[in-house]
Amino acid sequence: MIKVLYAGSPEAARLTLQHLIESQSSCGFEIAGVLSNPPSAKGRHKDLIPTPVAQYAAEQGIPVFTPEHLDSAARDSIRPLGADLLVCFAYGHIFGPKFLELFSLGGINLHPSLLPLYRGCTPVPAAILNRDKHTAVTIQTLGLKMDEGDILAQTVIDLNGTETGESLLNYSAEEGARLISELLSECSKNGKLPSGKPQEGDASYTGIIKKEDGKINWNDAAFITEAKIRAYYPDPGCWCLENGIALRILEARLFTGECETDTADAVPGTVLAFSKSDGILIKTGDGILAVRKLQRQGKNAMDYKSFMNGARNFIGTVLE
Repeated sequence: MIKVLYAGSPEAARLTLQHLIESQSSCGFEIAGVLSNPPSAKGRHKDLIPTPVAQYAAEQGIPVFTPEHLDSAARDSIRPLGADLLVCFAYGHIFGPKFLELFSLGGINLHPSLLPLYRGCTPVPAAILNRDKHTAVTIQTLGLKMDEGDILAQTVIDLNGTETGESLLNYSAEEGARLISELLSECSKNGKLPSGKPQEGDASYTGIIKKEDGKINWNDAAFITEAKIRAYYPDPGCWCLENGIALRILEARLFTGECETDTADAVPGTVLAFSKSDGILIKTGDGILAVRKLQRQGKNAMDYKSFMNGARNFIGTVLE
């Protein structure tokens, strides 16, 4: 039976780990240990909270390793596991040659894009931002250069324009887990990973998304802002300013109906009207956005109808 060290950190990676644990006995492998980021300080009291992957693994009785660095001490602690293969999804660190040498069968990585498109750490938001018609879940070999490994398996995903960063990443996590389980089953039977296929075509790269990247520019066209709201949900989120106070826009749609308010002289960012069926209508640089869920700073998130019940003077406000 193949022994696997699983490396991952966020909630999506926990979903993949859960599926792998559920399928390990039938597919001929064992999750021998889990590698994850160290606990981080959260909340008012700055309590140290483990990553979703680390917490779930501990609940399943699986050894958990959370080193700050993948140095010799980290390697010495992991080596006794005798893991044959490293399986990675959204761990957050680069693996050096000495670390990869711990695994006789090497390592594989789940990357949610149609490689070589969108290498890097934010492929899911990139596909949504660019309003792509297709993306993919790719399983590739782990190498020393970021996301340049050979492709072992790949499933194309059709996009319909309603996906959020959260929903698409979670779907990719579950679909990727299925592909990994199939690969590990084959590897268990043959004693090695299947041959991979080198990536073909021009590569593109994605970078870290910061909170300020979520600032809405109301001069942008409505379709651009709508895609951005979906891509950045829930993190880092999209926001604007309402009289100098942060206002998060959590859900919106393109408005294609007739607005009863005269929009000719309104500047982008103007709250035009309230539609019971569509949402709060806001003018953009090109078109109208119908906001359906939003959240004022320090308040709970609300649907647009509940929000308007307590926002009598919101119509006519110019958001920045």
